[in-house]
Amino acid sequence: MKKMLHDAFILLVITLVAGLCLGFVYEVTKGPIAAQKEKAKTEAYLEVFQEAASFEADPDFSSDQIQNALNEAGLTEVSVQEVMLALDQNKTMLGYVVTVVSHEGYSGDITFSVGVKNDSTVNGISILSISETAGLGMKANTEEFKSQFAGVNTSKFEYTKSGASADNQIDAISGATITTNAITNGVNAALEYCNLMIQGGGQDE
Repeated sequence: MKKMLHDAFILLVITLVAGLCLGFVYEVTKGPIAAQKEKAKTEAYLEVFQEAASFEADPDFSSDQIQNALNEAGLTEVSVQEVMLALDQNKTMLGYVVTVVSHEGYSGDITFSVGVKNDSTVNGISILSISETAGLGMKANTEEFKSQFAGVNTSKFEYTKSGASADNQIDAISGATITTNAITNGVNAALEYCNLMIQGGGQDE
């Protein structure tokens, strides 16, 4: 009986010490981890809107409102995580940076930012998180693929396996149509939000 109590006491002490150590490590690392995430997001904003001098959170952003709109547009597997306003040195709005999460990736969620100008022209995309298959879906994070979206003014993109013949068509990644579809729908979700704001006069704030 004494041995059991002794062993239980030792186990309790080990558990408490381990918990304290984990808590200490979390407190020490959470600041740098948060700072690194913010740095990555800022770099993504600049990648899709190089001409912007600063970025501010869109005060009109409502996740519930945009999700309803996305559902109506058939984009049920995409969510808008964050929306920033891209501003020039005079605080004049140049467009939006919309961070989306596509839940349709082959290996899980794909998170990326989309820059959209005031006239609905896509300025570019920057991938924040992706874990697709190497040599296949990971090609979505190459300039060859991402550049297909840049400079195109459209309300909706579509992908094709037979070679793009229109500005709003994206050449599908060979062997990775699931990833292609996930990215394309994510960009369309960003356009859906921006078009709603433009039509509703949100950019005049």
